[in-house]
Amino acid sequence: MVSLRYDLRKEADESWMVFDVFTGLPAVYEGHQAVDLDMEYADDLVVFLNAVDRKRRVGRPW
Repeated sequence: MVSLRYDLRKEADESWMVFDVFTGLPAVYEGHQAVDLDMEYADDLVVFLNAVDRKRRVGRPW
C-alpha cells in the first residue's frame, strides 16, 4: 500500500497549508510554499500533488 505524501492542515488564522506528511514541512509547488491558501485550492493541490507523487513512486523499478 502506498501512503499519501501530502495532506491539509488548517492554520490558526483560518488559512490552509498543504504539507508533506513525511517531513511536516509545507509542500512546495512551482517554487512556492503551499501556505496561506483557501480551502478549495488547498484541497485541489493535495489531490494533484499526491497523484504526481504516486505516479513517480509507482514508476520506480523496486
